[in-house]
Amino acid sequence: MNAEQRKLTRRSLLIAGASGLGAAGLGATLGLTFGADSPAAVHGVTRFERVYSAARRREIDFITFLPPNPAPGLPMSLLLHGLHSSARYAAPTGLVDRLATDVAAGAVPAFGFVAVDGGDSYWHENQPGDDPMTMLLEEVPRWLAARGLGGDGGLPFAATGISMGGFGALLYTRRRVERHQPTSAVATLAPALITTWPEMSKRNAFHDAADWASMDPLRHVSALKGVQTGIWCGTEDQFITGVREYFAAAQPAVAYTAPGVHGDSFNRTVVPGLVAFVGRNVPGQRFK
Repeated sequence: MNAEQRKLTRRSLLIAGASGLGAAGLGATLGLTFGADSPAAVHGVTRFERVYSAARRREIDFITFLPPNPAPGLPMSLLLHGLHSSARYAAPTGLVDRLATDVAAGAVPAFGFVAVDGGDSYWHENQPGDDPMTMLLEEVPRWLAARGLGGDGGLPFAATGISMGGFGALLYTRRRVERHQPTSAVATLAPALITTWPEMSKRNAFHDAADWASMDPLRHVSALKGVQTGIWCGTEDQFITGVREYFAAAQPAVAYTAPGVHGDSFNRTVVPGLVAFVGRNVPGQRFK
């Protein structure tokens, strides 16, 4: 099987044993409901697949988080995971069902999220032959279009990210602007906006300080002018200093802080605001 054939390979991972899911996890995957109150419950649909990324030279997880009964052409936002994580752990607790509930209630237009494995290189090509950004820009739209998802050519309308994925979402949004294909919005939870090279160098994600500076969102704030931006971060988060610098420089549409540390304990609390913000920026909609 050649590379072109491999990248079209799809292996469903919906079997609970294959993905380590119990009954509740399987219900979320298949859009089923459990429990006495299940007839009134609304659950999202999570679809697990494996695809071959030529940009990363490996098979990766390709996961879509959708409202029930997604229509063809469903608008999609990227959902980028953090450092030492993967697509399987990209969604904060409650995101998929909150999306489904809000869509069912008419609080937001129907849209979905897509997550892929990006490694630990802050979503750029740090190692030759492993290029997560090219995967996002070139391959993800093709994968989405092949499944009847996304905008023209499968293009995501927004980028969302957590921690390192927040850095990646801001960088991806800049690359889209440079291609004259701007996203409608970018939304990040505790983005890894590190303010010194000695601290960033510990991640082994950039060749040197100049390489980092060429991609650091804090040094390229103006590049995202015109893109609706939302950022949420706990006041005890390790990245709060950089986040506050970004707030001051960019004056984003949402600049939210509240007590909390880095991780899901904070992220899950801002899921409603995240879904509402991304939903407000679905193209062609007038939701408030």
